[in-house]
This record gives sequence, structure tokens and C-alpha cells, in this order.
Amino acid sequence: MRYLHTMVRVTDLEKSLAFYRDALGLEVLRTKEVPSGRFTLVFLAAPGDSQAQVELTYNWDPEVLEGGRNFGHLAYAVDNIYATCERLQAHGVTIQRPPRDGYMAFVRSPDNISVELLQAGDPLPVAEPWASMPNVGKW
Repeated sequence: MRYLHTMVRVTDLEKSLAFYRDALGLEVLRTKEVPSGRFTLVFLAAPGDSQAQVELTYNWDPEVLEGGRNFGHLAYAVDNIYATCERLQAHGVTIQRPPRDGYMAFVRSPDNISVELLQAGDPLPVAEPWASMPNVGKW
């Protein structure tokens, strides 16, 4: 047995790609459009780690998705938690739980999927502005 992927339903594929690909930095591995089923699948992974994939499922017919927090969260180790959070902010992403400890942060996708970011290795030294930033909303 081996892990394949985690599927997340999304309501706006372009906004979701702007989050997962552009802001978070995941790479698109493959895209599959299924006209007969009226959906598109996009598989992404962290650079150099194609074994841990996220499958974005976009149904072409409008639907309301609720309860994103019920999903739990995706988690990624990052080389520099502060630089990652700065990149996300530059893309308009709100840092829900800032990395006050130099180790952990949470953000949310356009469909309210929580994404946990963990500093690879030891925590970075506590630094501003992160140390003084409050939590925003739920994470």
C-alpha cells in the first residue's frame, strides 16, 4: 500500500491554482479534463516531492461547497517559514495563524481548506513582524 493523493473540491479553478500553484508554490504534475463527467482534475505536488499529491477537483456545474474546516488540513514542510509567509502575503493570502514561534503557520485556500506550514528542521529564531501578529479567523 502507498499514499496516492488528497482530493480537494474547488469552486473556482483559476483562483485555486493561483493559491496552490502561484502563492503556495506547488507544481502542476498533470491536468485531466473529463467532458463526459463535466469535471477537471489537476494534480499538484511540492517541488521535488511528487509522491505526496493534492488533487484539485473542479466540477463544471456550479455547486456550493461548505464545511472546508471539516476536512482538516494539508501540511507542508518549508525551507523558510518566514519567506513562505511573505510570498503568500504578496499573493494576497491572509496568514490565519502567523509563525510567531518560527515553526508553524496556517493559511486557507479560496475554498477554506486549511494549509499548515511547518519549518523544516529546527524552528527559526522568533522575529517580527510575525512574533506580534495575532491569529485571524479560524485556522
